This record gives sequence, structure tokens and C-alpha cells, in this order.
Amino acid sequence: MGSPGPGDAGGRPATDRSASPSPYRLVQPGMRAILWIGAFLTFVAGASLYLLTERTDRYFAWTIKVPMSAAFLGAFYFTACVMACASARQREWSRARVGVPGVTAFLWLTLIATLLHLSLFHLHAGSGTARGAAWAWLAIYVLDPIALSILWFLQVRVPGRDRPSERPLPAWYRVTLVLESFLLVLVGITLFVAPSAAPHVWPWPLTPLTSRMSAAWLLGLGITAGTAAGENDWRRIRPAVAGLIALVAFQSIALMRFGGDVLWSAPIAWAYAAALGVNLVLGVVGAEQARTRP
Repeated sequence: MGSPGPGDAGGRPATDRSASPSPYRLVQPGMRAILWIGAFLTFVAGASLYLLTERTDRYFAWTIKVPMSAAFLGAFYFTACVMACASARQREWSRARVGVPGVTAFLWLTLIATLLHLSLFHLHAGSGTARGAAWAWLAIYVLDPIALSILWFLQVRVPGRDRPSERPLPAWYRVTLVLESFLLVLVGITLFVAPSAAPHVWPWPLTPLTSRMSAAWLLGLGITAGTAAGENDWRRIRPAVAGLIALVAFQSIALMRFGGDVLWSAPIAWAYAAALGVNLVLGVVGAEQARTRP
């Protein structure tokens, strides 16, 4: 008899460990697909609002007269694009899911805001580009919340378990995330339920529609911050950290471009600037932690 091959002692081929099923719950193809689709759609919306800020009457789903409002929303769309890409690249569900609850809330709230103000959309008036954008917006925000909710439900039913937390967050970081979550949700609820209160809680003029759209993003970010605190693991919150860095960068550029729209005499304007500073610290610290493998 010949000597055994490079397998086990009996000559059987060695088991390929990389091919063995993971004990941890993996991101399913449907969830990964909708994350990549979401990344593409948010990039397109972000480009329309952030790069064509003063041309929303011709190139966006509805007209936004205050440029800072358009740039603010565009910055959030770019942020969501970064988070979606970072999440879609993860193999394990526990390391991809941090933004899913917040994004799902944002989608449903945006659908509600759209239906409440449907007459303001360029569905039947404006340039052909604007009408196309309005109908595309309506289709996306009717279908996307339903699709993501169903895929999220199916994802959590996949067999497996979460990888144990390996690198917990320091107490100060978690507390900051919780406080930020509380404040963002509070302001978001106020702007969504009572848009007329915007002058008291927001540093530039908002219409009822832009108030509710901004609120949807604030609530989504607030829920994401709370989810990150609950995950309590540096590896699990990587997509959120990437999003925070993107958010600060794009919002800061928006302020440099359209800072004239901001009522700097109001304390809330400086509170907004301070919030960007806090998120910069959270993002930089999180990015530094993400560079080190557990």
C-alpha cells in the first residue's frame, strides 16, 4: 500500500475548514442585495441634493428652497450610502445589522411624510427630469420599506447565533451614544409631529415637508446610535462608525457652503455645531479601534 496522502491518518482528504458551515448567523443574499441596492439609491439621491443643491426644482422630486436644507438631507443620504456599503461587506449578521433598525424607521417615516405632502412633489408638473425623480421617489419609498422589513424578518430567523462580544465599548462611549440617541429621537419626534415648532429646535428655516424629512433622518440616526450602544462591540458597530465620519465631513462642508442660511444668533445653531464635534470624536475613536483586530 502507498503511504497516506496529505489527509488524515487513514488517507482521507483533509477537511476544508473554510467550507464548513459557520456557527454564526450569516448575512443572507436577499439582505446583502438590498443593502447594495440601498447604497446605490442613496448615492443617487445624495448626489442630486448635495451637488445640485440649488436646482431641486429641475432635478429632484420636490423643490427645496433653502439650500442648507437640501445639503443637509444630501449629507445624510451620502452617510447612509457609506453605512450600507460597510454593512453589505460584512459576512456575519451581528457585524452588519447596526444600521438596519434605524434605516427601516427612516424608510417608513419618509413614506408617511411623502404621503402627507404628496401634492408638493413634481408628479404632474415641472421638468421631465423632476417628474421622473418624483415618480421614482414614490415607487422607492412604497416598495423599499416593505422589502427591507420582510428581509429583516427573514434574516433574524436564519439558524445560527451571534459571535460573542469580543471588544466591548468603554463606558463613556456607550453613555455618549445613549445621550445622543435620546436627544436625536426627541428632536426628531418634535420636527415630525409638530413641524411648526421647527424655529424653536432647528437652526435654519424648514417647511413642514423638509421638517418631516429631516426628522426621519434624525430619528434613523438616533435609533442607530442606540443600537450601537446596545451592540457594545467595536467590530459590530464599524458600519455606524464609518457613517459618523461621513456625516461629520459632509455636514461640515454643507455648513461652509451654505452657512449663511443658518441663524447663528440662535443657541440651537451652536448646539448643532457642538453635535458635529461630538460625532467627530465618536467617529475618530471608533475608526482607531476598528484598525486593531481583536
